[in-house]
Amino acid sequence: MEKRLFYREIPKVDSFLETEEIKELIRLYGREPVTRAVREEEALLRDFIFSSSREEEIKEKIRNFGQAVGQRVQAVFSPDLRRVINATGIILHTNLGRAPIGEMAADHLRDVITGYCNLEYNLMEGRRGERYSHFEALLCSLTGAEAAMAVNNNAAAVMLVLSSLARGGDVVVSRGELVEIGGKFRVPEVISMSGAHLVETGTTNKTHLSDYEKAVSEQTKAFLKVHTSNYRIVGFSELVDAGQIRELAERLDIPVVEDLGSGSFVDLRPFGCEYEPTVQEEIKKGVDLVCFSGDKLLGGPQAGIIAGRRKYIDLIKKNPLTRALRIDKFTAAVLEQTLLEYQAPGRASSRLPVLRMIEESRESIKKRAQRLADLLAPAGAFARIECCPSQSQIGGGAMPLTDLKSMAVTIKPSNMSAAGFERELRALPVPVIGRIKDDRIWLDVRTMGDEDINEAAEQINDLLARTGDRP
Repeated sequence: MEKRLFYREIPKVDSFLETEEIKELIRLYGREPVTRAVREEEALLRDFIFSSSREEEIKEKIRNFGQAVGQRVQAVFSPDLRRVINATGIILHTNLGRAPIGEMAADHLRDVITGYCNLEYNLMEGRRGERYSHFEALLCSLTGAEAAMAVNNNAAAVMLVLSSLARGGDVVVSRGELVEIGGKFRVPEVISMSGAHLVETGTTNKTHLSDYEKAVSEQTKAFLKVHTSNYRIVGFSELVDAGQIRELAERLDIPVVEDLGSGSFVDLRPFGCEYEPTVQEEIKKGVDLVCFSGDKLLGGPQAGIIAGRRKYIDLIKKNPLTRALRIDKFTAAVLEQTLLEYQAPGRASSRLPVLRMIEESRESIKKRAQRLADLLAPAGAFARIECCPSQSQIGGGAMPLTDLKSMAVTIKPSNMSAAGFERELRALPVPVIGRIKDDRIWLDVRTMGDEDINEAAEQINDLLARTGDRP
């Protein structure tokens, strides 16, 4: 094969820019980005010719050069952050944005952010207001706290609390609760960044109330209780309940701070989940401040919510870090609407996607899995399609011992590996993210909405028809 002949067929940049196809791109996007795209595609084409041993593939690449340039230019002007279909069965998938928000919250958000809003304006009094006011009363009503606020994530909430209450002093924590919270961020590092000093007590598997008492000194400014939501120590183990620490703390006049992590408002045990303490339970025990995430079991936006005693919340609001870590109007709008869903009994379960997915019955899931399999019937000539029992997970570091019984549709393509097909699924206009097991793609429908099922089926049928004809 004479590759030099193919190199000669690569369009020259200057002449290619004068073609009608490219002139239209220049009119839409400008000469500079189009020229850059032509040069980049030209370099890729040269590399492809050099590495390929298949003459027909090279000819096809040359024929489609203009199309490749157009796609590259359009990609530059298109958002990289986009919607995907979560078919992993992991409800709070951190890599896929954790909790999807409800329709009501999405509608409210659009209404708020496409114009001006009263983020820090008191409409009743006609003067400056506070951004926490839109949801503070709701949080207090739902949890029993005296006051509440929110910052941009839970790690920030813990750091801000300790910075406000314990900077320069000691914070006592059980060794069994010095967790890594994800992304290699660890509780000791968060404490250090707050300006407080970590004092470890107890052992990895056992900590007693007496250990907390022995660790107290004149420098002790807070007890920190960290709920181990992303792992469990089982067997010969013991941890001290926040309520028990509260009795000691009250006697010594030292505040108790609890990092609750996932922040559930609902007891999910009736739906096959392990026990997870709710925010209102911990507030009732007398914990001074509870910190938790907004985008986990609560089912709202990314946020670190702080609820508890007013005297401490007021102190935190005066900390200069509060401004650096504060939430914006996007988060405030979604958080308020999410909390409103909890006001009426049972409404959150039907309107918040996270709770709806957790609570969905296996029979309902089975029917939807069969529907997806039926919609994929046209692809039966190019792949083996089956409905199989599956296990879903909560994800996001919540309830690590909980496996929810679910159903998945498995796909085994006839002419490619599962890994190759998985790459093709990620390249779809609306990417479908599943998982590979037993050389098959598994699409767990628990995390797929009805529209996701329709859209995934349409794309997969088209994909398998196209790839099924490849030599």
